[in-house]
Amino acid sequence: MIEKIKNNLLRIQEEIVPYTVNIIAVTKYYDKDVMLNAYKAGLRHFGESRAVEAVKKIGELPNDVKENSTFHFIGHLQSNKVKLVVNNFDYIHSVDSSKIANLISDEALKLGKKQKVFLQLNNAEEEQKFGFNKQELLNEFKSITDLEGLEVLGLMNIAPLTESKEELAKLFKDVKDFQKELETKFDFKLNDISMGMSNDYDIAVANGATWVRIGRKLFS
Repeated sequence: MIEKIKNNLLRIQEEIVPYTVNIIAVTKYYDKDVMLNAYKAGLRHFGESRAVEAVKKIGELPNDVKENSTFHFIGHLQSNKVKLVVNNFDYIHSVDSSKIANLISDEALKLGKKQKVFLQLNNAEEEQKFGFNKQELLNEFKSITDLEGLEVLGLMNIAPLTESKEELAKLFKDVKDFQKELETKFDFKLNDISMGMSNDYDIAVANGATWVRIGRKLFS
């Protein structure tokens, strides 16, 4: 398993040359043994989306693995799980409303920390997906970035399931362009974009992603 993960990781890295991005191993469908194998294969960033199960799994990892790993919450965050996630995750990629942003900030301040977050942009405006549309984010960006308990790193995006590389490239480029618009309008530096998964990471990276979230392509 370790060699398979190593080979898959190398293949992914070769596919995205000349770009250098952060690869998050999405382990939400896998147990702690797979996480350990991924760690031994050289991965240090792990993505989870089900708070209770993830915290239990992380808690079962050896101390040295926990201390040398970075944990990313990448799923929809419910209000009643905010405290749990802020207490156990280094990054939250799925801030999809001002309400959640405020709750995260409050919990982070109680811990004396600034929570690293991404603001989820639903630029395809899919009804079944969470996230801000552009106008909502323009309206609420300043109030969110003013929250003392947050360190807003950039935007996060989940692309629609489509076989059209042209459509994906257009959507990902739009995220990058909108990030630049926010930076200019609010004089606020956004260094990162979290977008791209197993079926579209190469297109995402070519259009500005700095973090990609990959599960199946690493472990299958």
